[in-house]
Amino acid sequence: MFLSGSAIGIYGARGDEQINEQSSHGNSFLAEVCKQWEAAARPAIDAGVRTVFLRTGIVLTPLGGALKKQLPLFKLGLGGKFGNGRQWQSWISLDDEIAAIEHLLTAKISGAVNLTAPNPVTSAEFTKSLARVLKRPAILPIPKFGPKLLLGSELAEALLFTGQRVMPVELQKSGFLFSHSTIDVALRALLNK
Repeated sequence: MFLSGSAIGIYGARGDEQINEQSSHGNSFLAEVCKQWEAAARPAIDAGVRTVFLRTGIVLTPLGGALKKQLPLFKLGLGGKFGNGRQWQSWISLDDEIAAIEHLLTAKISGAVNLTAPNPVTSAEFTKSLARVLKRPAILPIPKFGPKLLLGSELAEALLFTGQRVMPVELQKSGFLFSHSTIDVALRALLNK
């Protein structure tokens, strides 16, 4: 079998649309990279190897990634939602990501599998939950110009100010059970609260 790491970026920005593994692909730069990456696995499929495309969302861990970068500001009470806060964030805890990959090693499934928790949240909901878990205020929104200066306009827009509401339909159909299915449960477990 062959597990190929990909990302939910393949779907492109979709607003409030609920996305699953059968949804069409986007046409952004990130979507094109993901499509080409998955196409590179075609020889494995053609050879009859069971192939799974791990379309991963935002992986939450205090040890790295987006959460680690946000924690210092939130701990100081300076964290906030990105832009208007209505963009969807499809996330998964690191523990569930690892457990899902282990599950897929033996599950009778192939093709695209979304590795996201079953309850995506908006940026505003994520901000409220993280502030609640840390017992800190989070009232200041992050304006677009700051991240755009740091990351560049296109990357900041793609990563922070647009969103995807991605559901893990195939993963759940295969019998996988999440340890952290809601953002409050995940953040409390990750931050030992």
